[in-house]
Amino acid sequence: MAVLVLMRHGESIWNRDDRFAGSVDVPLTDAGRSAAVAAAASFAGFEFAAAYCSPLTRARETAELFLKALGSAAPLIPEPCLVERNYGILQGLSKERVKELYGTGIYNLWHRSYNIAPPGGESLEALGLRVQPFVRQVVGEDLRLGGNVLLVAHGNVLRSLVMMIEKLDADKIEQVEVGTAQPLLYELDQDFALLSKKV
Repeated sequence: MAVLVLMRHGESIWNRDDRFAGSVDVPLTDAGRSAAVAAAASFAGFEFAAAYCSPLTRARETAELFLKALGSAAPLIPEPCLVERNYGILQGLSKERVKELYGTGIYNLWHRSYNIAPPGGESLEALGLRVQPFVRQVVGEDLRLGGNVLLVAHGNVLRSLVMMIEKLDADKIEQVEVGTAQPLLYELDQDFALLSKKV
């Protein structure tokens, strides 16, 4: 069966500074670029039929560097619905500053809960309503045709997809963290059911 590889972008300048980036277009650090290239090493000889990415620079550049290092000719398709969750009033703030302003309890609720959004922002549940149908329909068709697919996006986009693929509930997904430039490899059947996972 075909394989879906999910990968979060490499370290961005706001990851480095521990700030909420959300839907803001923030570039990669040099370390993030190096990690994107290094991630390709474990995929030597692996063929992708297609690759999708968030159009934000940090995800698009990660995908480009990964595919180039792999020597892959797979078409890279930027997809607007893969943009990171909008963090509303938190975007641009350091995580420590948010804890100072609102307290650790509210910080955890806004940052990790499934269905509660920060003011002016988006919940993980709402993000899933735009991300999951695209992946099931468009990416799913590529997989059903037998092609391996790379999808490079953001932490919450991938958490939503991990939740869907692994059938996790709202409590379990709060504990899931997806590291930067660390591919997750899923083998899926024709109905998008999980056959195997490799980290």
